[in-house]
Amino acid sequence: MVAGVSGGPGSLTALHRAADEARLRGAALWAVLAWQPPGGGLGSRSSCLCDTYPEYRDAAAGRLRDALVTAFGPGGPGVPLRAQIVRGTPRAVLVDAARDADDLLVVGAGRRRRLLGAPWPSVARHCLAHAPCPVLAVPPNPLEAQLHTVRRRNAWHLRLDARDLAG
Repeated sequence: MVAGVSGGPGSLTALHRAADEARLRGAALWAVLAWQPPGGGLGSRSSCLCDTYPEYRDAAAGRLRDALVTAFGPGGPGVPLRAQIVRGTPRAVLVDAARDADDLLVVGAGRRRRLLGAPWPSVARHCLAHAPCPVLAVPPNPLEAQLHTVRRRNAWHLRLDARDLAG
């Protein structure tokens, strides 16, 4: 069971769903976080055998650790857990991590974009198209949409009526 982790609310929802699936299947949970140095660094994730970006790698490890503690608390998910950070783009790292046909890749689907034909497909869409195993794209929690609405209204300095959030 492979779960993509970014640390955002969508990946926390995906982690919970992946842990549930792992429990049902009697499998281990493999939480994977992709990281890149600012600007992408030189070459691809496999082009440099030396460790030239330890501070960014350590920050990624901290983000993964924080996401796991936020999702599951100090007790963990209740299934065997393996956590890994990998240098590269999330789409490539996750497709590579779920390389067996009997794996299940769980990713957060995120919010839908308004711009059609964006230059890069979402990570979930890329994984659905390229992973050699089944992919479960977990929709965002409905509370995320409400939080996004509040943030957007705050950014535009619009009045917020709490009754609008009760929906």
